[in-house]
Amino acid sequence: MPSHREKEEEIVKTGAASAATAAAPDPGSASSGGADSSPAEQIQKLQAEKQELLDTLVRRQADFENYRKRVEKERQHERHRGVEALVEQLLPVLDAFERALAAVDNASFAEHRKGFELIHRQLWDALAKQGLQRIESAGKHFDPHFHHAIERVETSEHADGTVLAELQPGYVFHGRVLRPAMVRVAAHPTPPAKRENAND
Repeated sequence: MPSHREKEEEIVKTGAASAATAAAPDPGSASSGGADSSPAEQIQKLQAEKQELLDTLVRRQADFENYRKRVEKERQHERHRGVEALVEQLLPVLDAFERALAAVDNASFAEHRKGFELIHRQLWDALAKQGLQRIESAGKHFDPHFHHAIERVETSEHADGTVLAELQPGYVFHGRVLRPAMVRVAAHPTPPAKRENAND
């Protein structure tokens, strides 16, 4: 007949075995998580995740490319603005050269004139390389976007609105009017009958 101590040991062993059995994972439940989906479904899910990652990568690359182009455009715009400000300050110098060349027409100043012409050409070439263009005015039809009329001359020898003379040249910088040309414009004389009606 087992002793009291042996009975206690048996009870302890039985409780430990029960606890171990309760803590151990159920083989059926362990395999149930992986058995929810077939290998084909798992492959399809992985392919979908891969495609999603590729789409995200393509979008990120496109966003970065657009950002790079925008930054480059802004930098170029800022550079043009800086050059434009400098060119605008040099226009009076260019005007002074042209007035000096137009005023000096004396044989004794021929050598000096050649020097002025050389400097003027160098200055103009440097500005033209940056994008400066001169507005063609004489003989053209008056365009308020490019011309500023400071005098109207009544004449029937030219079409109404024809630019007769350019008093100060105008310039365009990268498609933007930097300074309109100051011009003299032809205007057809007003008939006497219309004058009288206007006076009335």
